[in-house]
Amino acid sequence: MGVKDFFVKKLIQSKLKGVPEEQQEMIIALVTENPELFEKIGKEIQQKIKEGKGETAASMEVMRKYQGEIQKAVLNSQKNKK
Repeated sequence: MGVKDFFVKKLIQSKLKGVPEEQQEMIIALVTENPELFEKIGKEIQQKIKEGKGETAASMEVMRKYQGEIQKAVLNSQKNKK
């Protein structure tokens, strides 16, 4: 695990307090395997927040937009585990 991956993991863990460890690991794996997708999602969420939307509304809107790509990433991650 590189330094960048370590910091990404710690950041994600800090945002997912209360989420079961197994689910945290799945999310961390998704983000580290698909950094470009999640960077794009993060930037779009931040832009929506700057435009005046609340964090939750911005997140939901952007996540719906990328729902198909996220589902593909989940399926690919599960295939790679087997």
